[in-house]
Amino acid sequence: MIYATADDWRRATHKRAVLFAMSGLGKTHVSTMLRDSGSWFHYSIDYRIGTRYMGEYIADNAKREAMKVPFLRDLLMSDSIYIGSNITFNNLTPVSTYLGKPGDPAKGGVPIDEYRRRQSQFERAEERALLDTAYFIDRAQDLYGYPHFICDTGGSICEWVDPESPADPILKALSDVALMVWIKGSEAHTEELIRRFDKAPKPMAYQPAFLDRAWHGYLEEKGCAESEVDPDAFIRWTYAKALAHRQPLYEAMAANWGVAVEASDIAAVRDEKDFTEVIAAALPQG
Repeated sequence: MIYATADDWRRATHKRAVLFAMSGLGKTHVSTMLRDSGSWFHYSIDYRIGTRYMGEYIADNAKREAMKVPFLRDLLMSDSIYIGSNITFNNLTPVSTYLGKPGDPAKGGVPIDEYRRRQSQFERAEERALLDTAYFIDRAQDLYGYPHFICDTGGSICEWVDPESPADPILKALSDVALMVWIKGSEAHTEELIRRFDKAPKPMAYQPAFLDRAWHGYLEEKGCAESEVDPDAFIRWTYAKALAHRQPLYEAMAANWGVAVEASDIAAVRDEKDFTEVIAAALPQG
């Protein structure tokens, strides 16, 4: 770790941290709070994915739908209108909408082969965005003069890494330049995340092997054909399994590459000083 002790972290003139956790445990909230303090650069992995690596996919998908409407088709073909996505740190809906949910197209689903293709696109995009972290650390300091840096990762970071391998290219690249920090939720947090997701299911990115197990398991349990799958029902059914799948990966990432902090402690952070002390408490004292 680039900060060996709590005192190293406290005294650092350039504090750099990478937050990872399931979505909904405070990564973006605390990152936004630090950014608003004026001395932290906020690098959002999902924003980078949507604006740099998947922007054309997202825009082309919207254009494809518009081309089905004669009025809009004529305007597009004559370059009379422009279609693009309006992605912000607080509105990443265009990315999740493009990912979609597998199942019956009549219910808003995406055929499974197309869904797998989009998942593969997202995997490549997230890997590249994560590997851009060092570039943005330098850019934030050299171009904008920010002394500190916070990287707000997506919940799917654990799907593309091997936390048990000391040679994992993504984890090594990140830990070489910043402190890896897992925001660890409790059982109560997990129950609340499941409740929220059940109320408003959102697209997710899955490790290919996990997706295949979940997809075939759902088809077998429900006794339905691929074209009959209810998209929302599938991702609701899969969500708790995805949480259980990710938990040991997050744990290994924290144990081998960084530190863990409690989500309840992150929720109590009110300013830059609070954040500094929460991270310091997770590091070796001295």
